[in-house]
Amino acid sequence: MSSQKETRAFEAEVSQVLRLMIHAMYSNKEVFLRELVSNASDAIDKLRFEALADPELRAEQGEAAIALSVDREARTLTIADTGIGMSRQEVTESIGTIARSGTREFLERLSGDQQADAQLIGQFGVGFYSAFIVAERVVLTTRRAGERDAVRWESTGDGEYTLEAAEKAQAGTEIVLHLREDEDEFLEPMRLETVVRRYSDHISFPIYLVEEASEEGQEPTRRQLNEASALWTRSASEISAEDYTEFYRHVARAFDEPLAHVHTTIEGRLKFTLLLYVPSARPFDFAMAGQERQGGVKLYVKRVFIMDEAEMFLPRYLRFVRGVVDSDDLPLNVSRELLQDNRVVRTMRQTAIKKVLERLETLSQDAEAYGTFWNAFGPILKEGVIEEPERKEQIAALLRFASTSPATEDAPEAQQVRLADYIERMRPGQEAIYYITADSYASALASPHLEIFKARGVEVLVLTDAVDEWLVNHLSEFQGKALRSVTRGALDLESLGKDAEAAEEESAVEDAAEEAEAASEAERAPWLGAVEELLGEQVREVRLSQRLTDSPSCLVREEWEIGERMRRILEQAGESVPASAPILELNEKHPLVARLAREESGERRTRLAELLLDQARLGEGGQLQAPALFVRRLNELLVELMDEA
Repeated sequence: MSSQKETRAFEAEVSQVLRLMIHAMYSNKEVFLRELVSNASDAIDKLRFEALADPELRAEQGEAAIALSVDREARTLTIADTGIGMSRQEVTESIGTIARSGTREFLERLSGDQQADAQLIGQFGVGFYSAFIVAERVVLTTRRAGERDAVRWESTGDGEYTLEAAEKAQAGTEIVLHLREDEDEFLEPMRLETVVRRYSDHISFPIYLVEEASEEGQEPTRRQLNEASALWTRSASEISAEDYTEFYRHVARAFDEPLAHVHTTIEGRLKFTLLLYVPSARPFDFAMAGQERQGGVKLYVKRVFIMDEAEMFLPRYLRFVRGVVDSDDLPLNVSRELLQDNRVVRTMRQTAIKKVLERLETLSQDAEAYGTFWNAFGPILKEGVIEEPERKEQIAALLRFASTSPATEDAPEAQQVRLADYIERMRPGQEAIYYITADSYASALASPHLEIFKARGVEVLVLTDAVDEWLVNHLSEFQGKALRSVTRGALDLESLGKDAEAAEEESAVEDAAEEAEAASEAERAPWLGAVEELLGEQVREVRLSQRLTDSPSCLVREEWEIGERMRRILEQAGESVPASAPILELNEKHPLVARLAREESGERRTRLAELLLDQARLGEGGQLQAPALFVRRLNELLVELMDEA
């Protein structure tokens, strides 16, 4: 390896993150020690895991431990570990760059508000860079286990760093912080002990404070600062809420407080422990490709770390859960492939799912806390209805939706209505749970499909998440009540929303009305058929509507057809969607439709029919194939109306 010192520039985003982080995190600057100790703990875990396949790596480790030491004269704080260490390439990749696809978006979202930015930076993760909160210069010396060459990395955080060859007797990493002028508190043993006990008492390796000798000629002494036992192995009664929170922040690499946790040990034919958390905030890059499981669930076997992101223990719809699983029954040399179809893993997975869903059911009794959870992870939980149909009734009970109900007027767009709430508020004669899917709450509320429901005081659930299009295809009913789209199929709404007595009185005149209706239909049929013929393949059918009270027209799909919004989502994803003509429904009481019915001119009838069809397309959020033609037809109609006035 070359011994020449090499100077490199940080990526532009790194320099910007460093400056912003130092400013935003300064009020909580002690977290730098938590971050560096967590990194050291992870490095020791990784060495223990790699040593399972190569025992010689463990032989050169010595004691698995983390050491803090201070030099008052030099004003330095050193954090050293006996972990896996890093090669020159790993140092460059891990520290010289921020290999995160969301870095630019992260920077754009920073507002300049120190408190808000600190929370966002916590979601993004600070890690090693937190050292610059208190240090004016950082020197990192590291040697990867199994390799001879060490490397020294040094920077003042001003946009550049240097790399050079170094000597290091033991594998691992040593970080020397040259503290800023006003950071002498971190040279005080009591201050360091307080921070370690607050944030890192759960670290399962000893954290030593190496103290200078009090007299010349004496050896430095070392004192253990932490409990050094895996938190999940302790009884829940022995663990404080603060301990649970700090362990969550360690294992999830997060700054928020968890909303809830599950801590249970199963003993019997199998023995395993689960310590799982429900976060309160969605990680900044959670939904980005390749980032969804970051932090995830860690697998331990007999307290030995095996892997991060052990996704086989929870389904994808619970991928927001963080924590650890520890098994006494899996082999230490287990591979990710062997875990995919393993009896022990299947048992642990079923238990974990059951416990998490039960904990969410309990959490849902606290409306405020569950609202926080739902705002962060609601669309992800909805995937469970699709992913695990055998649990869909249980998961459906946890779902929340926006609604047109007056009961939600304080926050109409908030997704806070349970399906059970909806059923309790169903109107007399109502047999189905009605819903509408839309791109936004506002566009749903403006839909002509809702007019009859508003008129009858019937609540409609408003579904605006993309996943809702798949959800309703897999959740056909809840507690015996069918879910029905207001935009699909024919609706029989004559008695909807009316009390039993009114419905009974109305039924007494229905027989007589049927005869009149039949005669009326005979009169309507010719002009409806003519409109249908004029529109040709653009529509499947033209019929009179029971949905509309104010608008002249709307488009309807059959129950089994793909809806317009689903069609747009699939097309945007590059999927081919088979062509399908909609049904055009017309409101016979609207003046435009009445004029269409009596229009005798073929040209004017065509223009008016096309105009009503285009209006209906726009009403459901669709696009016009010829917008200019629509404008021309509209202008011509307006001119005619002005001439007639």
